[in-house]
Amino acid sequence: MSDVRNKVALITGASSGIGLATAEALAAAGAKVALVARSADKLVAAAERIGPNAVAIPADLTGPDASSALLAEVEAKLGPVDILMANAGVYLAGDLVGNDPAAIDRVLQTNVGAVFQIVRAVLPGMIERGGGDILITSSVAGHQAIPWEPVYSASKHAVQSFTHGLRQQVGPQNIRVQAIAPGIVLNDLWGISDPAEIDAKADAGDGLRSEDVAEAALFMLTRPRNVTIRDLVILPRAQQI
Repeated sequence: MSDVRNKVALITGASSGIGLATAEALAAAGAKVALVARSADKLVAAAERIGPNAVAIPADLTGPDASSALLAEVEAKLGPVDILMANAGVYLAGDLVGNDPAAIDRVLQTNVGAVFQIVRAVLPGMIERGGGDILITSSVAGHQAIPWEPVYSASKHAVQSFTHGLRQQVGPQNIRVQAIAPGIVLNDLWGISDPAEIDAKADAGDGLRSEDVAEAALFMLTRPRNVTIRDLVILPRAQQI
């Protein structure tokens, strides 16, 4: 089992949902966590709730130079990054002809471009130090095309291809690249925030709690260094696609 105590974890999309739940799980396991998201107020409140091992760094990573600036700030506050969870994402459903072109661009810039850029920013340091962990949040939509969300599915297929190609490039340098692919998660991305509704749907097997995904993510990150979990698809019991 690999130990995350005192390791520095950078988590994007960390103001809520899977990112926040994973930040809480890693901090509870002894890691130092940098919480990154656009929602500054929610991010600061989350970091204060987690405690002294967490710092909030509001940032929009869709700009070409944003990831490098973010990495410099994280390293100044916590030290070199040992773990990256590239988790920030936005959702877009509906028929392609009905989607706003600006919304399509936002999905691709956030779900694909921002992932490429933040991974590219952290890799040189990991290579120089001889190891690291990169965990990318994909989706079941990255494993099959889902007809009611073709743009979102395309973005997650891109993430899957990127993850597998990158893993083969940097695996020999002791850098693990893994993807976690949830189905329906009962959080803000799906427009669900009421605790009673979350409990009811989770109990019925109609959705995952963010904490369920975070527990799986922590499992992936704490495997022995000789183990890479290439893909972990995690679905609620009743989900059929």
